[in-house]
Amino acid sequence: MSQQKSKKTLINWDLVSVNPSDKNWDWKDLFCFWGVNIQSVIGFSLVASLYVIYDMNTFVVFFGTILGSLLVYFFSNIIGKPSQKFGLPFVVLLRSSLGIRGAKYFGSLRAIVGIFMFGIQTYFLSKAVSYIIRIILFSIEPSSLDQDIFLTFLIGLNLIDWTSIIIVIILQLYLFSSGMIFNKKLIQFSAISVYFGMILFFFSVLLSDVKITSNAFITSINYRNFMDLNNLGPLVVVSGTIFAYFSIIILSFGDISRYVKNENELKKGNLSLILNLIIFSFFALFIVTGADAFLKQDPENLATIFTNPSDIIGKLDNLLITNLVLIFIIIASASTNLIANFIPSQYSLINFMPSSLSLRGSSIIIVSLGFFVGIFWLTYLSQIGILSFIDTFGAFFGPLFGIMVTDFYFIKKGELINKDIYSQEKGSAYYYSGGWHIKGIYSSILGFVFSASTIWNNNLMFLEPYSWIIGAFVAGFAYYLLAKK
Repeated sequence: MSQQKSKKTLINWDLVSVNPSDKNWDWKDLFCFWGVNIQSVIGFSLVASLYVIYDMNTFVVFFGTILGSLLVYFFSNIIGKPSQKFGLPFVVLLRSSLGIRGAKYFGSLRAIVGIFMFGIQTYFLSKAVSYIIRIILFSIEPSSLDQDIFLTFLIGLNLIDWTSIIIVIILQLYLFSSGMIFNKKLIQFSAISVYFGMILFFFSVLLSDVKITSNAFITSINYRNFMDLNNLGPLVVVSGTIFAYFSIIILSFGDISRYVKNENELKKGNLSLILNLIIFSFFALFIVTGADAFLKQDPENLATIFTNPSDIIGKLDNLLITNLVLIFIIIASASTNLIANFIPSQYSLINFMPSSLSLRGSSIIIVSLGFFVGIFWLTYLSQIGILSFIDTFGAFFGPLFGIMVTDFYFIKKGELINKDIYSQEKGSAYYYSGGWHIKGIYSSILGFVFSASTIWNNNLMFLEPYSWIIGAFVAGFAYYLLAKK
């Protein structure tokens, strides 16, 4: 292929359809995938916080969690099918509804959000590493941490903090840029090992004082006011919160489902999300309530309850258990970073420059930008409301989902022209108007207006947990009206 001709194509070997022989993911692999998505410090704290917010109302939180996971299951099946069928990642499928250039620029929004979140997650990941370093140094010489070299700060980070974040960045670059075969092994290892860590954490809390911790757990499980209509509102909010937690994953779920054997395995694997949430929810509930009762022996006072696992293990007087749980926290946080942020950003960046970028090249860009986000997070970025900025970009994700689904199921009737989806020749099916599908662009922007309004309009903020779904339905319906023959 000549250089001139290569410039006329959007083909990149990391973006082409997966060979049928390489579609080897089954429901067990997807069980690990969904497990990794919830097995993070943020996931643990979210579930635990919901129990605290709703005064340990097990009915509201447990069934709200199940309802939220059913929504995730439904939307994941819908968006996962086209990628499973054609073996294409999210950004390539987006070309069908937005055009080859529209997909390039709108798809890059996923990379922007992913890189920012990668950097933030990297910062918190490095804090766990720094705890381990501090424990080791303290064990060797208790006074070592009082030396001037460890008390000098640059950009809010001391020598241990800088060492930790550099270790985390290099380790993630090395592990995450190896391709999907190795990523699959990482996901499997992480899901299994973190559940082992949860069991270890569970027994560490339980055996601290079996009588106190077990009584606290039994007390926390209640179904008071089971049929009370007042539970309906909180139930809706909890389900929306759980869905919102996973919503960033759903849009780019095709990056994973393209490797699944068949649609049946896809549906069974996605159903495992519910099982993962049930297991994880009960572990989180017991660990939080048991630890709180043991440490404070005041189960009625929820105002100061610990919901962050790092805070809990910091109170347990056992250095071995503390170090082991910290290691499992590192594994869980890193694997979540891989799935939720790194892989989608890789594909989005490659799609932006398909003739120039490889997995390795895109990985270097992600970790470089993520490094700067991480080191500046505490001192600068967290102070200027960067999460609202990210949420605003993320408000496009629901609308993009809406037009992709409408395009595939209702406009294109489940069919794609594979050769044209990699072509930027004027006569190709997805070239549209100079590479932009104006109808798709208009629809996504309209959906964005409705979705973003729940973030920025105080009167509509009660709808924020469902902003993604609102944007998806508005954009999808508008696109159907505009694009149907």
